[in-house]
Amino acid sequence: MVDSHERREAGMQVVVVGAGYAGMLAANRVAKKVKGARVTVVNPRPHFVERVRLHQRIAGTAEAAAPLESMARDGVRVRVGTVEKIGDGSALLADGTVLTYDYAFLAVGSTVRPLPGTIPVGVWEGAERARAALATLPPGGRVTVVGGGATGIETAAEIAESHPALRVRIVGPHVADVFTGRARETARKGLERLGVEIVDDGVEAVADDGTVRLASGASLASDLALWAIVSGVPALAARSGLSVDADGRALVDACLRSVDDERLFVVGDCAAVPGARFACALAGPQGAHAADTLARILAGRDPEAFSVRYLARAVTLGRHDAVGQLTERDDTLRPTRFTGRTAVVIKELATRGGKFGARTGIGG
Repeated sequence: MVDSHERREAGMQVVVVGAGYAGMLAANRVAKKVKGARVTVVNPRPHFVERVRLHQRIAGTAEAAAPLESMARDGVRVRVGTVEKIGDGSALLADGTVLTYDYAFLAVGSTVRPLPGTIPVGVWEGAERARAALATLPPGGRVTVVGGGATGIETAAEIAESHPALRVRIVGPHVADVFTGRARETARKGLERLGVEIVDDGVEAVADDGTVRLASGASLASDLALWAIVSGVPALAARSGLSVDADGRALVDACLRSVDDERLFVVGDCAAVPGARFACALAGPQGAHAADTLARILAGRDPEAFSVRYLARAVTLGRHDAVGQLTERDDTLRPTRFTGRTAVVIKELATRGGKFGARTGIGG
């Protein structure tokens, strides 16, 4: 390992680790609000991934990535690499380079822990594998999507609509329980309308031949098993010696700063924000708030606490249908639902808004 250091150039040095919704929005917003800031975004791949479109990428109905350079405004430099450790004013990269900083943002998101024999669809590399595997299946091929939450619903629906010759099923203990009441019924009926078989059961294992063994003891023949459950976060925070919760998320104060280092903001899925679940709808606002907090501190103003605010939950059911349900600010589901074309438009606007915010630093 080469123990080299990049010299600090004139101006405040800001390092952003992770180029997802939270990271890119924070980077672009800092460049916009902090005069003279030199912002470096470090990401393991050279493109920005629209994670909420990965199901479309798998099915071949849309792209889900854009060159990182196209997402960065003036004053933001992109560096492809992996950070091994961060803290005390420096970020150590896997190639031995050390980036020094005055302030940093940790925004590495969440990850997946798939069962052996399955392909994870919640990350770019897994989505690419799933896309390639899907293309090899003959008519009548059986696809099993494991996970009855939003990721599973959208993946199963998108594949069923775009590949009608395939037999698609979704498996989970309580499929579509991200909703309640009529909204849940609508989601399940939408899946069935597309020909998706719904299996309300847990998955214990997947055999080498694709057979899916259920918690109930039954077995389902399958040609391709896709893992659609997002859980856990990358180990960077824990590996760096930062205080983390039981799930490995970095502990933060009310202003989204690491409890161990006020110069290190933690935003998005990898931050242990009370009341926050994994969602790009929260990642962007956290990135924006942290960037604004830095600007306030540098201007000699007191930082403000971040407040979690939910509006709704929504999933697409292919390209022509969707369902959503309004929530209270704390994510408690309300009876009000929206469906059909209205839901499709709302979901698409939210998806586009996430990318727009990340690229411009606006919103949140």
